Amino acid sequence: MESSAQADGARTGDNTTEAAGSPVLLREPTEGTPPVVTDAAALAEACARLAAGTGAVAVDTERASGYRYWPKAYLVQLRREGSGTVLIDPIALDGELAPLREVLNDTEWVLHAASQDLPCLAELDLHPKSLFDTELAGRLAGYERVALGTLVELLLGYTLEKGHSAADWSKRPLPVDWLNYAALDVELLNELRERLEVELEAQGKLEWARQEFEAVRTAPPPAPRAEPWRRTSGVHKIRSPRGLAAVRELWQARDELARKRDRAPSRVLPDSAIINAVTADPKTVEELQALPVFSGRVQRKYTASWLRHLQAAKALPASELPTAAQSNDGPPPVNRWADKDPDAAARLSAARAALAAIAEERRLPVENLMLPDLVRRTCWRPPATLSEDVVAEALRAGGARTWQVELTAAALVKALQTVAS
Repeated sequence: MESSAQADGARTGDNTTEAAGSPVLLREPTEGTPPVVTDAAALAEACARLAAGTGAVAVDTERASGYRYWPKAYLVQLRREGSGTVLIDPIALDGELAPLREVLNDTEWVLHAASQDLPCLAELDLHPKSLFDTELAGRLAGYERVALGTLVELLLGYTLEKGHSAADWSKRPLPVDWLNYAALDVELLNELRERLEVELEAQGKLEWARQEFEAVRTAPPPAPRAEPWRRTSGVHKIRSPRGLAAVRELWQARDELARKRDRAPSRVLPDSAIINAVTADPKTVEELQALPVFSGRVQRKYTASWLRHLQAAKALPASELPTAAQSNDGPPPVNRWADKDPDAAARLSAARAALAAIAEERRLPVENLMLPDLVRRTCWRPPATLSEDVVAEALRAGGARTWQVELTAAALVKALQTVAS
C-alpha cells in the first residue's frame, strides 16, 4: 500500500534521491532549517507562531552525552501544524523561557523515547499537559524495530538523514548539517503519531498506550543509586574489599572533578584506567604515570591526586571497606534461585511462560506487558493469599498499569501456585 508520505508530492522536491516506490531521503527540512532562537525577541516571535498553530507540538532535544557531566538540553526542537519548525538554544537564553512555558505547558507533546527528553526539559520548567510517545507506541503496536528512522521509513516512506546523534551539542556555533539533522527529528513526528494512533486504535491498544504515556509523563525522577561506583566497567576483576575501596576512591574523585569541570566522567578518567591503576597498585607518582592513560600530557598533572586517593583507600579501617557484593532489597540473581528457593524458581519459570504466551497473542514485547523486575519480585515473595484480587493489588502497588493487571493477573495467580517437582 502506498504510504501517505509517498503520495505527498509536496515533500519530495529536491530531497528525492531514490527511484519511484523507494523511500524518499530527506537531507534537510522541506521548509528549510530555521535560524536558531538565541535572544528574547526571537523567542517571543517564535512562541507567537507556536501559539497560533494547532494540535500537538512535536518536541525533541539534543544533549551532549559523553561530553558533558550534566545532561542538560543544548538545543530544543519544536514543530506544530501551522507554525513550522522552531529551534531554540536554551543556553544562549540562559533558561529565560517564560514565553515558551506559556505555550508548551498547556499542550500535548509528541516525543520519541520521551523518558530521555523529559528530565532535561523539566530542568527548564517545561512540562507537558499530556504526551504521545512514538517509540512506546511502536512497541505496543508490535513493531520489532522502533527507532525513529525505522518507523518513519516503514510507515511514512521517508529516510531521515542521520549521523549526529552522538555529537557534542554543547559546541557553538552549531554546524548547519547538525541543525538540519536536529530539525528533521521533529519534521515528521506529528505525522508518525497520527499513523501510530490509527494502528493502536485498530488493534484495540489505544487505551493501553494512553495509560503508558501517562505513566511516563508522571514518573518521578529515578532514585540515586546507593553505590554508583559499582557500575565501573571491569569492577568484577577486583576481588578484595581493599581493592574495591580503591575503585570507590578513584571513582568518587573522578566524579567530583567531572562535576566541577562539567565534563563526562569517562573523559576525565576512563573506567579502564581506574581498574588498571587498582590492579597495578602503584607506589609512586612515577609508577602511576608509567601506566596507560596516566602517561598522557593532560593526565600527568592529576596523577599525584589520583595516587593520594589510592593511598587513602589503603589507610581505611576494615570497618569502612565495601562488601564484595552490593546489598539490595530485591531478590537474588535468578541463576541462584534453584539452589536458594526451588519453589520460587518454579514460580518464575511458570510466570515467564504465561507472560510470553500472552505477549505473543497480543503482539507485545513481554517487557512491556509486565516489567521483568516486578515479575521477579512477585515470584520471589508472592502475596500470602493467591487470589486474583490480591495479586492484582500487588501488581498495582508495584507500578503495573490497569491494562497490564487485567491481562496478566489471572495467569500469574496460576503461576504463583506452582511448586517445584
